[in-house]
Amino acid sequence: MKTKKTRYAHYNINYHFVWIPKYRRKILVGPVAEELERLIRKVCDEREVEVLSLSIQPDHVHLFVSAPPRHAPSVLINTIKGYTSRYLRQKFPELSKQTGPRLWTRTYYVGTAGTVSAETIQRYIAECQDE
Repeated sequence: MKTKKTRYAHYNINYHFVWIPKYRRKILVGPVAEELERLIRKVCDEREVEVLSLSIQPDHVHLFVSAPPRHAPSVLINTIKGYTSRYLRQKFPELSKQTGPRLWTRTYYVGTAGTVSAETIQRYIAECQDE
């Protein structure tokens, strides 16, 4: 992985996020999964966050990103979850019947990765897609 730079910083900051829908419902399939991927990529592009790998499983999401140092991981994931929840529930009202007023649980996993373990995480995410 290359070092990236902003006006004031050179960085290599990678985050691996995992989160689940409420009640771990298997609702992230078909058009919902396709729209979720589009929304995640859109919100990341708007914030200049590079999506390195993305895997949407029926009951959870793996997202591996490279983010500038101005983005705190907690703010970044909550922005992504809030944005996707709002737009998915608008487009697919049946999701609210299955999860209530919130699509995602409040919890999430975040891990950081440097150059060496980044490939391991990408391989793991790729293997999850084969399941």
